[in-house]
Amino acid sequence: MVAVVFGARGNVGRHVTDGLLAAGEQVRAVSRDPSADLPAGAKAVVADLERPETLPTVFDGADKAFFYGIVDFQKPYDIGKVVAAAVDAGVRRVALLSSVSVLDPDDDGPVPRANRRIEEAIQRSGVDWTFVRPGTFATNTRLWWAEPIRTAGVVGLPYPLAESAPVHEKDIAALAVTALTEPGHSHQAYTLHGAESLTLRRQVEHLGEAIGRRIEVEHVTAEQARAEMSRTTPPFVAEAIVNQWAAGDGIPALTSAIVGKITGAPAHTYAQWAADHADDFR
Repeated sequence: MVAVVFGARGNVGRHVTDGLLAAGEQVRAVSRDPSADLPAGAKAVVADLERPETLPTVFDGADKAFFYGIVDFQKPYDIGKVVAAAVDAGVRRVALLSSVSVLDPDDDGPVPRANRRIEEAIQRSGVDWTFVRPGTFATNTRLWWAEPIRTAGVVGLPYPLAESAPVHEKDIAALAVTALTEPGHSHQAYTLHGAESLTLRRQVEHLGEAIGRRIEVEHVTAEQARAEMSRTTPPFVAEAIVNQWAAGDGIPALTSAIVGKITGAPAHTYAQWAADHADDFR
């Protein structure tokens, strides 16, 4: 049978594709870009979650699928039509990249709202589902800090001692692959944090160690940090991140051991992530 992977050229989807291929699955790698650079061994298919009419042929003959929660914060895809197309074609197992934010009942922002709606639609569909709900993505630090590190060797932080537990995208993918290829994960939701809590200053130090040069940390105001971050992320996301840093100033972040428990392999550290992505910061 066939596993369908949406976002197959993305940070997580690429590793999901690699993991499924390594497990012996036939993989249909879906992208909106016909010229996308996709993992070798996967069959490339052009389709778009925002255009359900492109999906029936994508799911033809498939028995499992990997979805991610949001395409566009302002215009989430019509998950009802997507799930209906998958079920009609015979898909019976789904892994969804969701968000830890769905667990906060007081958070009705665009991210948790969209992901809750997608989770609920999949739950109603009758398929065997697994939700992977990560916290802070390690790859977000590339959005925040890569340019200032490359151009000036300095990172501006409003709360250098704020702590977080960044998750390597390989660990997110590993949970999804395990859920799609091994029994025992149906109707499970896995909350995923990194295996260690680190201050923002220590994360910057790990990046410096990975690229072989010292990176300075400069104190900036919260307003300056939000403005800088809004250059690469939507303003409401920048606001939420800076608020999260303020709340975590000097406070250890939640960590988890779920990766080792489910996959049998230890979770990646942030230092390993920095080494994997060192070229992005040089």
